Amino acid sequence: MRKRTLILLLAGVLAVCGIWFLSCRHAAVDKETLIQAGAGYDARILRDTWGVPHIFGTRDVDVAYGLAYAHCEDDWGTIQETLAATRGQLAAVKGKEVAPVDYMVQLLRVWETLDAKYDSDLSPDVRALCEAYADGANHYAALHMDQVWPGVLPMTGKDVVAGFAFKLPFFFGLDGRVKELFHNKRARPVSEKQAADAYRALLAGDLVIGSNAFAVGPSRTANGETFLNVNSHQPWDGPVAWYEAHLHSEEGWDMTGGTFPGSPLLFLGHNRHLGWAHTVNSPDLIDTYVLDINPDNPNQYRFDGEWRDLEVGVARMKVKIWGPISWTVKRETLYSVYGPAVRTDHGVYAIRWAGMGDIRAVEQWYRMGKATNLSQWQAAMRMQAIPSLNCVYADNQGNVGYVYNALMPLRAEGYDWEQYLPGDTSETLWTEFLPYEALPQVLNPPSGYVISCNNTPYQVTTGPGNPRPEQFSPTCGIETNMTNRALRALELFGADESITEEEFYTYKYDMRYSTESKLGKAFRRLIKATPPDDPLTREAFNLLKTWDLAVDPDNRAAALGVFTLGPGPSGGSAGANTEATMKLLGQNARALKAAHGRIDVPWSEVNRIYRGTVNLPIGGGPDILHAVYGSRVRGGALEGLENGEIHGRAGDCLVQLVSWDKDGKLRSRSIHQYGSATLDADSPHYADQAPLFAKRELKTVWMDEADIRAHLEREYRPGEE
Repeated sequence: MRKRTLILLLAGVLAVCGIWFLSCRHAAVDKETLIQAGAGYDARILRDTWGVPHIFGTRDVDVAYGLAYAHCEDDWGTIQETLAATRGQLAAVKGKEVAPVDYMVQLLRVWETLDAKYDSDLSPDVRALCEAYADGANHYAALHMDQVWPGVLPMTGKDVVAGFAFKLPFFFGLDGRVKELFHNKRARPVSEKQAADAYRALLAGDLVIGSNAFAVGPSRTANGETFLNVNSHQPWDGPVAWYEAHLHSEEGWDMTGGTFPGSPLLFLGHNRHLGWAHTVNSPDLIDTYVLDINPDNPNQYRFDGEWRDLEVGVARMKVKIWGPISWTVKRETLYSVYGPAVRTDHGVYAIRWAGMGDIRAVEQWYRMGKATNLSQWQAAMRMQAIPSLNCVYADNQGNVGYVYNALMPLRAEGYDWEQYLPGDTSETLWTEFLPYEALPQVLNPPSGYVISCNNTPYQVTTGPGNPRPEQFSPTCGIETNMTNRALRALELFGADESITEEEFYTYKYDMRYSTESKLGKAFRRLIKATPPDDPLTREAFNLLKTWDLAVDPDNRAAALGVFTLGPGPSGGSAGANTEATMKLLGQNARALKAAHGRIDVPWSEVNRIYRGTVNLPIGGGPDILHAVYGSRVRGGALEGLENGEIHGRAGDCLVQLVSWDKDGKLRSRSIHQYGSATLDADSPHYADQAPLFAKRELKTVWMDEADIRAHLEREYRPGEE
């Protein structure tokens, strides 16, 4: 019996190995075909002295093709991982830990939606753009088959669009809402319909990791300039880490900015005429419904007094076990009138989100990047295909603006839409949305400036011009919080009526907590407390009392202040009570003493940027305008202090400071926290921008070909490098 079992096992292993070998052979057979797919494109890649790719082509599709090839050179591993994830095939390579990602792809019907809408909902030029990008990625992969996972090739235009359709809802929390359903018990109560005045008050959000954006118009600048700060805060590594590029075609596409692996265009940045920045917002765009299941048929639910059938399917996830051996795991999928549904021990739940079934986000970003004036940019925004993300806008005509961009459902009044909803009535089934013109937004306010730092849209400038809360239904779930970054931005810009370019730079790199922030208020409470008895904690307490709430590199109290009171992964909890905070202060003092032999350690000896062999001191900190988020603190105590250091992992990354003078002439500077080679450790550009980043210096953005050639490292066509 044992012998027979062993034979069967070996046969299975050989079969799997054979399939794996055949998939490799299949990819090899198609190699020339993949390369020849690039023959119809004409792209030139000009790498400047920082390794930043400037893609030149006659047509937009040539540029998309060249962008894919250049990005693959710097980050192929992340691009193919993104490709596998959006296909629901990641577990076949990475194992069971990522199987939930594959399940989500099938549960959310990503590919059913794409197959139904790809040809009808996207314009021919955008489909061609996505297919050109796929051809560029295929060309690179075919020339580097030793780097390619079996079964990945070829990439298609649909794969490109799938990345948008799958990942965009995660920016407003869909992944967390789905995970919540699999808790051991029901996570939220079910809302009953009440009178309108019985709504539960919407609690202020507590966003910490986010983004900053500012725009200042000619009425508030010293010389009639217009300034724009593009400063999204993303993880420094992985599938949503920024990549800098410049795209130039003879069809009018001429934009520089940031993109993510797998995208055929830039998500933010500027062209010669206008630019925009994104920051994350948090309206209520997701609803969870509790379905009333038929006791005589578990696959039916009540809706408007009648039993309806659930659409029942099976998700099949191929999961890597060991080496080439994998196992196919099956899990039930359900679909209701509201959207996808899951069956748990505590109920059957359906989930619905804004933008479900819409694949046009890539089209909207493309139109935004091609716009040459405010009217064209607004026309692209009216598509409302990007379901969330604030926009801060500026242009060469002196216009500045802010849009709380969100596809906000028009919901029935009387329910608490922050809780779960009854899933048995069409009254809770929304199908329409607030139109673009009705969104919270500001254009050319009397103050002359706007800011967005993951704060409420009701405070984005000083003086008149802010949107008013009473104009929007509580069912929208619009946040009311103010981050420290927002408070500081309003304090700085609001106090300066004649802002120079240097001051604009200084405000972007501000390194102080506002006295009105949560941290500032917690600091005032703590220093009024009775000094502790423990000698080291008392020493720390006395040092902390001298803190000026700044996190500049030389600050000797910042480490204690940030770790004890600071928001986010590098800090404690500004909301903790005084006794708990004092205890945490003592723990942090002991950690600093053990690591450095002292507690008054300059902040830059603790706060570091680490990349390969590069390890540099930096300023900035969590929820600071110069945002840096380091190793996570767990359980309140300072942990992960490797060699006495906290290594940055998110925050300021790709930064662009843009200005147009009073005549509309463009000047742009940028910095990336690492460099253009986001994954290639052998490249000279793997960490060459880190020293500039550490010193808060910026490099020139070159857009004219003559300037690029004056600072040219190399030029080549895809496949000829």
